[in-house]
Amino acid sequence: MSENTIEPDKADSRYGEILKSTSLIGASSVINIVMSMVRLKVLAILLGPAGVGLFGIFNIIIDLAASFVGFGVQSSGVRQVAVAMSSGDRAKIARVAKVLTLTSLVLGVIGALLLLAFAAPISALSFGTEARASAVMLIGAAVLLRVLAGAPIAIIQGNRRIGDLARMTVAGAVLNTLAAIPLVYFFGEAGVVPSLVAVALTTWVAAQWYYHKIDLPKVHLSLAEFTSETRLLLQLGFAFMVSGLLVAGTAFVIRIMVVQQLGVDAAGNYQAAWALGGIYVGFILQAMGTDFYPRLSAVADDNAACNRMVNEQTRISILLAGPGLLATLALSPLVMTLFYSSQFDAAVPLLRWFCLGMLLRVVAWPMGFVILAKGNQTIFFWTEMAAAAVQLGLAWVLLQVIGLAGAGIAFVGLYVWHGVIIYVLVRRLSGFRWSRENFILGAMFVGLTCLVLLAVELLPFWPGFVVAMVGTALACWFSLAQLIRLVPEHWIPKTLRPVVYFVLRHEPSVKPA
Repeated sequence: MSENTIEPDKADSRYGEILKSTSLIGASSVINIVMSMVRLKVLAILLGPAGVGLFGIFNIIIDLAASFVGFGVQSSGVRQVAVAMSSGDRAKIARVAKVLTLTSLVLGVIGALLLLAFAAPISALSFGTEARASAVMLIGAAVLLRVLAGAPIAIIQGNRRIGDLARMTVAGAVLNTLAAIPLVYFFGEAGVVPSLVAVALTTWVAAQWYYHKIDLPKVHLSLAEFTSETRLLLQLGFAFMVSGLLVAGTAFVIRIMVVQQLGVDAAGNYQAAWALGGIYVGFILQAMGTDFYPRLSAVADDNAACNRMVNEQTRISILLAGPGLLATLALSPLVMTLFYSSQFDAAVPLLRWFCLGMLLRVVAWPMGFVILAKGNQTIFFWTEMAAAAVQLGLAWVLLQVIGLAGAGIAFVGLYVWHGVIIYVLVRRLSGFRWSRENFILGAMFVGLTCLVLLAVELLPFWPGFVVAMVGTALACWFSLAQLIRLVPEHWIPKTLRPVVYFVLRHEPSVKPA
């Protein structure tokens, strides 16, 4: 091929594998996100910011309760099933699957009972009144179903059935939408909680359907075997439980701060900005948890291989996430109106800050998986605790000083701090260093995102819009050219190769290598 061909040393199959798994998981995530946005759009039109705010608070209660009682068994179950898979012992896989299913059932029932018992104080803490205690009791069913669904999902993922996992995500998203929208349409605000229960139910149904496609032998467990396996699941799941609990808890407390300081409408704006800020990077982060983490765990004792994989994942993630976040930032008023309504204009500045924070999150996440892959729960625990404290402290101060946008600035501040700390810790654990390419790539995208953010915030509308769109266009072109160089040549259909060569010939001159 000509001088414009894909560089052979960069057309590495490892990059191809990362892109392939990310694309498969991403495609299902896009459909899931679209269905979620349809549900939220209906909610926004029918109930306005207050309805979206209620939805967000109830959803956070479910997340918090499921993280607490789930004790990380879904994530530890993925690892245990994967280890059993590597042994080739299908009876062992069946035993782990059975223990995981029974443990999830017990934990889910405990979660539902806890919400029944403490519904009044949870309602008072969340809404300033006990009037919504009955609704809190009802979402106990959603917690039970959420925890139950975690077992079949973990078994499917641990068996590396990525195709089934993607199809399950799509099926669940469609069923969720079909079940939830009629409840909100016919019952209004009273249908919000039943819609959340319906979403949890249909997710569990989809997970069960694809789980039963796995052919596993029937096994019998003694009480001693069940206790031993469950103890191992809980021990391994502790770090994951802490992480999920802190994330959900921090989000819950911030929403309470917003409600108490700025009102329920502001909580609705916060929920809208948060959902849209993570809409694009969600599939990249999900791919890290689904595919990257198991692969990294397999080489965790080989520091050189571990560090190489982190740099590869970081490079692909920045190239994929950067353009989408810039586009969301540049078109934030249009995006907010399209997915919600014009009533959510106050959420636009917050969305812009979330976009910058999400880019910093994409940079930091691959490094964070090193700590988990090496099994260092102590470091993981304290970094998660510190991150929660930093975000809550910044949010508490900035909400009072700046208003709603302060929550977005707090999110950016969190990942500035978190990225630096994680880099220092991982460098000590494995000797990790960012490659020169990644250092330049990250600096370029963070700098460009800051420039676009300042342009749309400080300049009049049209000059700011032009600067933002030019920056986004350059980022898209650059990322496309770089990704083309990283994939094997045979991936590109012959009919598209003239377009590919055109992109490479006219690639923006600033390169990360």
